[in-house]
Amino acid sequence: MLQETAPRYRGHKSYSYLEPHRDYRIFELADEVGRVPDFDLGLSDAQRQRVDRLLAENVAISLHEHPVILPKDVSELRAYNRTARQHTAYAGLARSGLAAVFDNFMAGASCVTSENGWKWNDLIYALGMRLSDVAKQDYVVLATSLADIYAAKRNGQLALVAGLECCTPIENELDRIDILYGFGVRQLGIAYSQSNMLGGGLSEYADGGLTHLGRRAVDRMNRLGIAIDISHSGDRTSLEVIEASQVPVFITHAGARAVWNTPRMKPDEVIRACAERGGVIGIEAAPHTTLSEAHPSHSLDSVMDHFTYLVDLVGIDHVSFGPDTMFGDHVGVHQTYANNYAHDARPVPDHPRVPYVAGMENPAEAINSVAGWLVAHDYSDDEIVKVIGGNTIRVLEQVW
Repeated sequence: MLQETAPRYRGHKSYSYLEPHRDYRIFELADEVGRVPDFDLGLSDAQRQRVDRLLAENVAISLHEHPVILPKDVSELRAYNRTARQHTAYAGLARSGLAAVFDNFMAGASCVTSENGWKWNDLIYALGMRLSDVAKQDYVVLATSLADIYAAKRNGQLALVAGLECCTPIENELDRIDILYGFGVRQLGIAYSQSNMLGGGLSEYADGGLTHLGRRAVDRMNRLGIAIDISHSGDRTSLEVIEASQVPVFITHAGARAVWNTPRMKPDEVIRACAERGGVIGIEAAPHTTLSEAHPSHSLDSVMDHFTYLVDLVGIDHVSFGPDTMFGDHVGVHQTYANNYAHDARPVPDHPRVPYVAGMENPAEAINSVAGWLVAHDYSDDEIVKVIGGNTIRVLEQVW
């Protein structure tokens, strides 16, 4: 299902302009291609050609990813992240079919100065180190506007939109939002599961809602032109962010709680409110999240059960995909950082554990699988174009 390597990609490997072992520590990294068996949707040649055409002719956008390469030995993950030199998966992205990717870095796991993550200094390490490497090649380009995304598409490049999953590192310093904007960040989450000074996180038993500082932060993001994400916010906080924002907001990576009843998924009330104000929900695919009773073993089929439900609930104009994937053992990431974050003790439906999500294993595979599934299920070209990027563009026209 993968695309051919983009012609503009010339083989750059992260930090190759420096001297390994002297300037930075070397880790054996996971394979960008072929780490798991190829996923076969059983498409005919004509269907495969249609997928290729749709991705070639249109701006395909992943609303939420972490397109870094993890160590092959996941036990080295903390040591790898402590160096702040996470490697961008250029070769993998060059086969993705994407025109743009919302890259949320690994700020919560970049434990350079603290084992607990989400510190301001660690965030700057994660952001600055990755973007310094991006600046040394010309296939992936930092995008801060829709014009940048369109230009990247025309030039055969991939646009990277810098985003962060939460505002926890700003602490009570509102001007840090401006600083992040100056660094090129164009999307920010409110809270990452745990509550912070802006609002409630989804893992908390009680959600106090959007704080006074949180309302000021929403206003500041609106004024600057930063897209707001409520994926990891609690239900009350999510509703109050939607109401407070003067422009639509994103749920960049989640699913429907009516399909899989866990706090990580969004209830119908939040999804409807987001859509009624013009927003978009990107469907999540990180391991053991967007499951369904019909497909409790996590796979593309599970993910698409959330898609069909959401389309029926709010219409196809408000649904996209934010797979939330990376190159390497994503299950191992969750296990490594399991103790870093508070976990909701409310019961989760029983389900099989999988080593990876078949069909949605990494950013190179995900949008191809989604487009292939939509083609196989006879969605129109117009509908597919909306889902793979058009809906996101409509929101960004209002936000940016």
